[in-house]
Amino acid sequence: MLHQEFETPEELQDTIKCFWYNKRDFGERQSGFEILPDGHAEIIFLFGGSCSISYNGGLQPLQSPFIMGLLNQPVLLNTTDGLEIIGIRCFPWTIFDLLGLPSGKDGVRLFEHPIAQLQPILNRFIYTNRVDEALAYLKQHFLQLRSRVAIDRMLSKAGVAMREANGAIPVGEVAAAAHATVRTLERKFKQSSGHTVKDVSGLMRFEQVRNQLWLYPEANIAGLAYDLGYTDQSHLSREFRRYSGTTPAAFARMHKEGYNL
Repeated sequence: MLHQEFETPEELQDTIKCFWYNKRDFGERQSGFEILPDGHAEIIFLFGGSCSISYNGGLQPLQSPFIMGLLNQPVLLNTTDGLEIIGIRCFPWTIFDLLGLPSGKDGVRLFEHPIAQLQPILNRFIYTNRVDEALAYLKQHFLQLRSRVAIDRMLSKAGVAMREANGAIPVGEVAAAAHATVRTLERKFKQSSGHTVKDVSGLMRFEQVRNQLWLYPEANIAGLAYDLGYTDQSHLSREFRRYSGTTPAAFARMHKEGYNL
């Protein structure tokens, strides 16, 4: 598997965390791979093999592009052959305004939008191994989109406070950083993202734990709980199981064994 992340132009940094590219070869047999929740919503372009999502006991084909919204549990995707992916990792309070779409809590959203017209152009870049040109084209397109959208400064300030605290910040402090009342902030936040400040903060904090255990499977879980503002290790474990379906220790063990193969 190849994974690369690309810097966001300064003019987009209040809206988009990063652009990324991923290449996987699954062979001819159908294979599944799990997407874990995190604190971002993403616009996903697919190239190559077909891809579907497990839904109601069956498989639902995914059209490209689609939105991978905020998740409250892992999502299983299925594919065959080689699959290449370009993702635009957005802040959840900006993605819907950027695309001019109504917000919602959909974990995976299929949608109709002029951005779908980029697919054949990106296909030509990807199928001729010009990933950098595909990313440059996408960045230019999103610069044009961003120039036509007014991003709410209150939400931007709230987002900065939440990111700086890795989600470990009370709603009242987020509102103070945004120079807003809690009620006004919550109303605007839900309108823009479909979720509450607490929802997104919880996912941000989970993402930090998940990333630490990915990179450092032997990390001390009690220490992570303290560093990331959980009440105690039990609190961290309950929240981690809520989003991942497993315990932090089991997750770390799985990745430690994977690294040792």
